[in-house]
Amino acid sequence: MLTSPAKAILLGLLCTATAQAGPLQIGDKFPDLATYKLEGTLPADLAGKVVFVDFWASWCAPCKASFPVLEELHQKFADRGVVILAINVDDKRTAMEGFLKEHRATFPIVRDAAKQLVAAANIATMPTSFILDRTGHIRAVHNGFHGDKTKQQYLAEIEALLK
Repeated sequence: MLTSPAKAILLGLLCTATAQAGPLQIGDKFPDLATYKLEGTLPADLAGKVVFVDFWASWCAPCKASFPVLEELHQKFADRGVVILAINVDDKRTAMEGFLKEHRATFPIVRDAAKQLVAAANIATMPTSFILDRTGHIRAVHNGFHGDKTKQQYLAEIEALLK
């Protein structure tokens, strides 16, 4: 049985290790989305699918440029088992809604109002995208969006995971 001081030290070490955990990296298992209080409806079944997770905000200029590409990816790959999922991090729902009026999307969009998933994934830049394999492991990470260069990377990485 641990004494109270020993428990406090152990708890402190665990908290420090968690706080110092770096950003998610290639090979890591992506957090289970269902365990976070996300506003909106998550896709029913992501198991066995290639999943593209994109964190974005309405105030982010590169996010505005990336949204048409995400829609294009959705249209191209949805029938091949690829799910595009956008996770909004705006403080106000109205900001997200205003963005979506100008940037129409048919892929699933949820909002991380409490910023719990953003914190767990250690997201530092907008947009940040993860491409997950069929087992939920991260196979690509993209910080920012750089036009056609990034689009071509997305296409190549998704195609490779579908083979």
